[in-house]
Amino acid sequence: MALTPSTMLPLGTKAPEFTLADPQGNKYSLQDFNNFDNLLVVFMCNHCPFVKHIINDFAVIADEYIRKGVGIVGINSNDTETYPDDKPEKMVEFAEERGIHFPYLVDETQQAAIQYKAACTPDFFLFDKDRKLVYRGQLDDSRPGNDKPVTGRDLKAAMEAVLHGTAVSAEQKPSMGCGIKWKAGNEPAYF
Repeated sequence: MALTPSTMLPLGTKAPEFTLADPQGNKYSLQDFNNFDNLLVVFMCNHCPFVKHIINDFAVIADEYIRKGVGIVGINSNDTETYPDDKPEKMVEFAEERGIHFPYLVDETQQAAIQYKAACTPDFFLFDKDRKLVYRGQLDDSRPGNDKPVTGRDLKAAMEAVLHGTAVSAEQKPSMGCGIKWKAGNEPAYF
């Protein structure tokens, strides 16, 4: 498995706008999460072994933090022609099987991934009440095959900080995973 690290978008970056649909056609935009003081945007997919490694635990963590007041949205930006396991109908199955209760959206044009400078799956971006980036990095140190448990330690610490109005540590490790599967001609210049 080739590892692709997060681009580590600069802290303080304003959350890029998006309007994307879930597999059922329900549209969501950044404003749809205005009832949450904080927002976690996760670039993910169905087939990536790094996502599969963390997703069951992350789904539980997500439920916990949604109850605490963090908005969470998943975005699948992969080329579904080349990677049919990531097609919208498979996203529905994946979400149901894995207990995902947050919106899981299709980035057909890959523009959301480009705007967020997303590089890998999973790739986490946490924004504060002003929708400024306060955390981008890994869930924790667990990776497929390294025998470290999935705890969500790094991301949970960041979410706890924003929930309590304290500063998120600037010491952040990049997320690592499969590279986003770009459509021919879409690979952004930041690679």
